[in-house]
Amino acid sequence: MNVIVSNKYQTLLGTLSIDVIKSINGEFSVFDLVNQFGNLFFNKIIIDVTALKDYENVNTMQDLSINFDRNKIILLLDDSPIVNSSMYLSKLVSVGIYNFTRNVEAIPFLIDNPNSYKDVVDYQNLNEDPENNKTMMGQSLEKNTSNITQRIIGFKNVTEHAGATTLVYMLKKNLQKAYNVMALEINNTDFEYFNDRTLESADYMNASFKISNARDKDVILVDLNDGPENICTEIIYLVEPGIIKLNKLIRSDHKIFEKLKGKKIVLNKSVLNDKDVKDFEHESGSRVFYNLPYLDEKLDNNTKVNEFLIALGFARIDE
Repeated sequence: MNVIVSNKYQTLLGTLSIDVIKSINGEFSVFDLVNQFGNLFFNKIIIDVTALKDYENVNTMQDLSINFDRNKIILLLDDSPIVNSSMYLSKLVSVGIYNFTRNVEAIPFLIDNPNSYKDVVDYQNLNEDPENNKTMMGQSLEKNTSNITQRIIGFKNVTEHAGATTLVYMLKKNLQKAYNVMALEINNTDFEYFNDRTLESADYMNASFKISNARDKDVILVDLNDGPENICTEIIYLVEPGIIKLNKLIRSDHKIFEKLKGKKIVLNKSVLNDKDVKDFEHESGSRVFYNLPYLDEKLDNNTKVNEFLIALGFARIDE
């Protein structure tokens, strides 16, 4: 049985299919956690890093490693530049915390297949000078932030016209208030109808060039269409769960949900309630990451879009 300590990623951690003996939500010091769990037997303690007070201070991680069995700790990192800097990640490895991720879907794997030192040794900077942490942090961010923290998220319609183009447009509108974002569509020109000159369109070859030259972006949202998935760091597969759309999909490829097993499926333009989603999962043999209703693309700040972005791990949206 496992323990979950959550804060900003409470909803995201709640989607995990793991055995949980106890779960708490809020902000806690390391010693608060010791008081809560010091005498409790558990398999792993899964900690949303934002649930730790002063979590950007690497000394907090050292306190954590001293007071808990390091092999039982799994950290879900946020997307802040400090937490994703080479110095911070190196410190985690130095204090013996080897199991950390920014992808909640990796947590079940880490429970059953914990990292050893050889799995994370590349994160460790053995030449770091503890007296110059502040200076090193600045150098690390200037040099490496784009490579460490950049997310390239592809959106692919599984059912016909599942809404990838419009969803990418809405996500960009909300994300750009807290992040440096680029939205790109491949092998299509539908973005032109939004009358937003910051939206970009390109064929596959030019798309790869644009992405490789967008190192200053925190997030690149890609409407993939028929473009290759390997240009993205993660893919979201959109399914519009109407009867006609689903039946057409299954008739064209009766193994489609076998192919999507373990992938991030989002129901878009959905009228399903929670029970309907459970029925969909049972019938399709798949797991739904998120259920998005019909959205009004004219809104500048859509709360449903923000909730989806938080579920994807964009914590600054909630600030």
